Amino acid sequence: MENKTFGDELEFLEKYIDIILLSDVTGNSQLAISPGLQGRVMTSTAAGLAGLSFGWINRKLIASNRISRHINAYGGEDRFWIGPEGGQFSVFFKNGDPFDLEHWFTPDSLDTKPFELIYQSGNRAVFKRNMQLENYSCTVFKIRADRQVRILERDEAAGALKVTPAKTIKMVSFETTNKMTNTDTRNWEKESGLLSIWTLGMFNASDGITIVMPFYDGEENELGPVVNDTYFGKVPANRMVVKNNVLFFRGDGQHRCKIGLSPQRDKSIFGSYDAINKVLTIIQYNKPKDAVDYINSMWELQDEPYKGDVINSYNDGPPGQGLESLGPFYELETSSPALTLKQGETMSHTHRTFHLQGTEADLDPVAKAIFGVTTDQIKSALPK
Repeated sequence: MENKTFGDELEFLEKYIDIILLSDVTGNSQLAISPGLQGRVMTSTAAGLAGLSFGWINRKLIASNRISRHINAYGGEDRFWIGPEGGQFSVFFKNGDPFDLEHWFTPDSLDTKPFELIYQSGNRAVFKRNMQLENYSCTVFKIRADRQVRILERDEAAGALKVTPAKTIKMVSFETTNKMTNTDTRNWEKESGLLSIWTLGMFNASDGITIVMPFYDGEENELGPVVNDTYFGKVPANRMVVKNNVLFFRGDGQHRCKIGLSPQRDKSIFGSYDAINKVLTIIQYNKPKDAVDYINSMWELQDEPYKGDVINSYNDGPPGQGLESLGPFYELETSSPALTLKQGETMSHTHRTFHLQGTEADLDPVAKAIFGVTTDQIKSALPK
């Protein structure tokens, strides 16, 4: 896949959609954000306009100016979504419909409707939107969504990671704080369905991408299965490997599959390595202490709708039935716990993205500290 610079992608985006820019004090780290697309971070750079563009952007769809029925996968490396996707409390399927692609529809508030830009400075932007959703069980939710996007200075990013990268590493880091408020006159309760805040990042897929998920070791009868790898059929053995309490997953955008870790297994940090461009991507998020109820997004009626995953990775590919793939891209996703919000109550979910680009010798100490493995171990984990 051809690598594009941030300047290339910015020039393209500004022809078709509204874009605002955030920057750190050096001007090297920049974000391109679209208020019209829910305040999503479309892409970022660690080296100004000439630097590599890190977010996947669906140029074909954006340039077409058409609206698709099921989803408009415009791209973007951080967007606001709401779970669950599947099950009796899904907000993507209507009551009584089968759980298949033909009947799967993304709510327009998460897909095509704009968020209002209410504040902007050089390094921060704040958005909001009021919305109403109905789940598969016909429960109606009235919601206010608030979203803040903030670029992190290098020292702050190092503090969050508890690692100080070499000065020769190019780095861009940002966080989104995503809030959901129950604006209804009723409390949200388990019996009628709960929602979660779901943050998803879409990145450029290639043969050089490996997703890396460290996890807590332990017996399955205590912590449950290591990984959920059956979202869209069992993940083939050549696409996912577990070694020394680290899960490796292929991000080539050539086979549609998805994996997830439960809150009992997840370490609140994961990411990917691009062996071609020498880019280490790290995702970090806030997991409330002792939180155990997470939304189950499996496409089926569920016996345990609150035994879902807290982090996920999706690899795009042809879905079958003669349909084309959306990408190619891969996703890194995090979720809040299931939200039992009372009237007027608010909960938030913070999702951080770090991109580090440099030599493997410089990236190795970071990879080892964060994931427990070196870049060589990442590159060699999956079969060729």
